[in-house]
Amino acid sequence: MLKHNITDSGIRFKMISNNEYLLRHMEYSFGFPDSKFGEIVYYRTYSRIMESGAQEYWPDTVIRVINGVFTIRKWWIETHNLPWDEKAAQSRAFGMAVRMLRMLWLPPGRGLWVMGTDYLYHRGGMALYNCAFVEVTDLSKDVAWLMDALMCGCGVGFGIPSEPADAVMPNRTITLYRIPDTREGWVESVRLLLESYQHGMSTVDFDYSLIRPYGEPIHGFGGMASGPAPLIELHDRIRVQMKEYAHGRTTWTRLVADLCNAVGLCVVVGNVRRSAEICLGSPSNEDFINLKNYAKFPYRQTWGWMSNNSARLKTRNDFLKLEVLAERIIDNGEPGIYNSLNVERYARYGDQSYGPDAAIGINPCGEIPLESYEVCNLSEVFPTRCGSRREFLEAVEDATFYSSTVSLFPTHSPETNAVVARNRRIGVSLSGIAEWIDTYGAPRITKWLKDGYHKVREVNKEANRQAGVPASIRVTTVKPSGTISQLTGVPSGMHYPTFSYAIRRIRMDQNSPVLPILRDAGYFIEPVVEFHKPEESGGRKSFLKYKHYAGEGMVSYESLTSVVVEIPIELGRARPASEVSAWEQFTILAMLQREWADNSVSCTVYFDREKESHQVANMLSSYVPIVKSVSMLPHTEQGDYPQMPYQGITKEIYLERVAQLQDLDWSALTGVDGSPGLYCDGDVCEIS
Repeated sequence: MLKHNITDSGIRFKMISNNEYLLRHMEYSFGFPDSKFGEIVYYRTYSRIMESGAQEYWPDTVIRVINGVFTIRKWWIETHNLPWDEKAAQSRAFGMAVRMLRMLWLPPGRGLWVMGTDYLYHRGGMALYNCAFVEVTDLSKDVAWLMDALMCGCGVGFGIPSEPADAVMPNRTITLYRIPDTREGWVESVRLLLESYQHGMSTVDFDYSLIRPYGEPIHGFGGMASGPAPLIELHDRIRVQMKEYAHGRTTWTRLVADLCNAVGLCVVVGNVRRSAEICLGSPSNEDFINLKNYAKFPYRQTWGWMSNNSARLKTRNDFLKLEVLAERIIDNGEPGIYNSLNVERYARYGDQSYGPDAAIGINPCGEIPLESYEVCNLSEVFPTRCGSRREFLEAVEDATFYSSTVSLFPTHSPETNAVVARNRRIGVSLSGIAEWIDTYGAPRITKWLKDGYHKVREVNKEANRQAGVPASIRVTTVKPSGTISQLTGVPSGMHYPTFSYAIRRIRMDQNSPVLPILRDAGYFIEPVVEFHKPEESGGRKSFLKYKHYAGEGMVSYESLTSVVVEIPIELGRARPASEVSAWEQFTILAMLQREWADNSVSCTVYFDREKESHQVANMLSSYVPIVKSVSMLPHTEQGDYPQMPYQGITKEIYLERVAQLQDLDWSALTGVDGSPGLYCDGDVCEIS
């Protein structure tokens, strides 16, 4: 809870009624119009219940978001006794809203869902931030912060420092903690338990009686309660892990990874938030390199899949490990690579104009380098939906203004606020890049990227000057996207689509008011099938196929109450990924790092295991020195497991499936209050 929140101040911004009227009567279009996939995603995920009790339509969501952005800025300006120009704000707000309505730019999914709500005004800005990182040096403090950020919906990276910490067994006296039925209560229980081992304090025992039972709704942030079982399981695991470390039977590296992964597992199973993690360690540390080697560490199968693992290259000698890392990538797609030297030195590659960066880690999707306790918010521009260079630059301006404003809004964490106030880091992203390149070619795109970057810098500098804060240390990125790109109908981030035509399967609660509308329109719907263990499928991020599996004998509440809806989609003008070589993907990554992204680029380079494996070491040696982060995965057979998120089909089958669908009638929809967006909205990073 914020000490001084917007609700208490009474400061709110509202677009003039005539502009709201105009917005509600303007034309707009979602992506994938043949099968209505974009609008289905919107009504399932982002449409909320208004104060009047009516269901939001897209213009209503736009109005809520824009009013929310300008409320934050007005609150900041007036509480700091700075000049506020209402007329200029109204003009700017309307222009932003029009371009958002047309989906030339958008906030991230979490911004669509929570911006402009009272929850945000009371609880602070953490729910608006996509990316977070913590270097684990103080177990009780840092692991508790990681858990808190995960439960707020952030994707969290964690780093394993080389210097280990001490731990001892607690003494025999007992301290009882009665856990409140809140996010803060769950986090505090973990902090107290870890602290008892750090300092040899009293043994902590817990009373779980206040935690609401399984299946009850979680008010405020949404979801259904799991009951205390996941937290009890986490406490038991922490006790075992800390006892093993205190007695010298496990290493510092395995302890940190095990604790953070177990916390992530608790968050997923508890259905408190969907979450994702990335673990950073030294390429010279054998324990780190083998964290996903379940033949060596079989006990880690239960929670090891909770994080992607990336090698942090901090010295020139670390780059000598690229050949060894290439062998492991060919085998199972891990680890990824984080080039700490480039992060420290450059904004865009070779550009030292904006000073060094003290970031030491990165978020799970790999697009935002971060300091410990730092968070970053994102926004997104869709160049192929912009009809001209002018429209592109206007959309870039809107996205920059959005993210620059969000960075003004404090979180509930003083440590986080201190870093954000110093850096004001934001991430203005682009999506549909593959389609953009294949349609217009690299020469035109390179010029637009240069012009766009300078526009971001110009707008951010002026917006922050007006707010009395420094310009952001870093401002641009390419995120993987996901549901947001699905709203607009473009390929995600810089990635090429897997198929030209596909069946897209999405999960929905079986009691969702959206389902009867889809059923009446002829969409195929079936119950969720049994889940498999992630380790059975093999390979980096392969657990994405089984997103709701969560440990031996445990599944999330959502997996027990969901159905699957099949939607035929055409994936645009970009080539399918199978036609794009790994070398070409690396070339695009390097171009984006050079011309656009002064943070990083979320990129998984897919390679042909038979034709390109022998070149992986050469690719890494050629491109890792000029980028900030990258991961690689072998193309895999599509397989035949049940209910794949994407299943390739022919154009003929696509047309046949589309022809069977009827128009969707949303007029009767009511009672849907959206669903919290994933931290990065991307299938690449989506863990649960």
